[in-house]
Amino acid sequence: MNWLAHVFLSEPDVEYRLGNLLADIVRGDELRRMSAGFQRGVQKHKQIDAFTDAHPLVRRSRARVSTEFRRFSGVLVDVFYDHLLAINWDRYSPIVLDAFTAKFYADIEARHIELPTSARVTLDRIIRHDLLGSYRRVEGVERSLRRLSAYLSSRWRREFALENGVADLVAHQAGFEADFVEFFPQLQAAAAAERIAPRPST
Repeated sequence: MNWLAHVFLSEPDVEYRLGNLLADIVRGDELRRMSAGFQRGVQKHKQIDAFTDAHPLVRRSRARVSTEFRRFSGVLVDVFYDHLLAINWDRYSPIVLDAFTAKFYADIEARHIELPTSARVTLDRIIRHDLLGSYRRVEGVERSLRRLSAYLSSRWRREFALENGVADLVAHQAGFEADFVEFFPQLQAAAAAERIAPRPST
């Protein structure tokens, strides 16, 4: 799952939510210096990812991705699932999406939590551009994948254009949405447990 889902599936404590949101950025010694709440959020992030990656419905979604982008099907599905969560938000939350994200951003600003530089830069960008709310639009999905492509390009020294896979995702949206609406309540139930057990492969 991607940013919006990780925040949504968190306890309401802001440090816990930040740990769940920024788990892929804050690691090692930097993570060990963070609060217990933040570290618990990181652990929940990892449990959510393990449950998601092992789930047969998610594997079915990944199989829907065209062969051109199959190597990065997990990334594409994670981001597109955030889009599906955003456009189906009222199925899962009594609080409208704009109010949910606005409160999260306000809670962050009110607490002045110290973060490593890379995490602070990412978080400031999320707030400034309302990246969590942007997933309701296909353009938000494209921007997210463009950012991921830039990161992969800088790391692997070759060009990536994952955003070009969006047209394929949208063309098969009905199938992805059928997978998502069956999968997400199972993930919600699992995330509400103290510890998420990875789903056995079938």
